[in-house]
Amino acid sequence: MRTILFIAFLFATQLVVAQKAPKRQTITVKTPNTCSHCKVCETCGGKLESEMVFVKGIQLVTYNEADQTTTVVYWTKKITPEQIRKEISLLGFDADEVKADPNGYKQRDGCCKGEE
Repeated sequence: MRTILFIAFLFATQLVVAQKAPKRQTITVKTPNTCSHCKVCETCGGKLESEMVFVKGIQLVTYNEADQTTTVVYWTKKITPEQIRKEISLLGFDADEVKADPNGYKQRDGCCKGEE
């Protein structure tokens, strides 16, 4: 009888822990890049990948130059998709419907700004 109660207790504990565990999600954000010489350089796609990983809650960032999208793996309890788009905007890129922050856009190289 004790063994059955012990197993039931362990099972219930695992259910509670699993429900409280943070969930990891993936989002793909349209991030148009008008760089005239390349699509991945230190101030374009490379900047997205290298700087976004330091944002709390973001685990992995990948820029796809062909689709001009950024895929972000993140923890749902630490950051939201809206916050991710805002962080991309602060780096000077449009992020879906969120326009690039003017100050972030100024930090990009001239070739990466396209037609002004």
